[in-house]
Amino acid sequence: MSHLTGELRAHADARFAIVASRWNPAIVDALVAGAQAAFVAHGVAGDAVDLVRVPGAWEIPVTADALAASGRHAAIIALGCVVRGDTRHYEHVADNCARGLMRVALARGVPVLNGVLAVERFADAEARAGGTHGNKGEEVALAALEMVDLWKKLHSADTLRQPHRSAWRGGRG
Repeated sequence: MSHLTGELRAHADARFAIVASRWNPAIVDALVAGAQAAFVAHGVAGDAVDLVRVPGAWEIPVTADALAASGRHAAIIALGCVVRGDTRHYEHVADNCARGLMRVALARGVPVLNGVLAVERFADAEARAGGTHGNKGEEVALAALEMVDLWKKLHSADTLRQPHRSAWRGGRG
């Protein structure tokens, strides 16, 4: 029985995209900084990461889909922050953003990492954006590195029956 797992390593030919909302900028900017720092710390060149800003979390999935369809990125990271308010808007945005990101990943065959915080209070977001609970941006960047490495191993080991749908298959192609 084989055992495959991704490792925290950068592949020189892998590009990453960060799709980040402009809503709740104090939180989201900290998430972006955490993701960028994690990439740099693990050997990803700064010019191998594209940062795309969108108005809010609602716009993240459609933008991630466009990026995934381009075939230029080995993984896409979604960063945002939705704080519960007095209306059902929170559920609509947070739940459908997560569903949309999963649909993009499944339809396009590209790892899409969900770093969109869905929290009860602003203080909960602060705790997850560099506070007492770490930085979710950093966590999803590390998960993206693992997934890219795993995808490379899966494709080079010929363990997938269907070819990967993105242009990145462990190399330019």
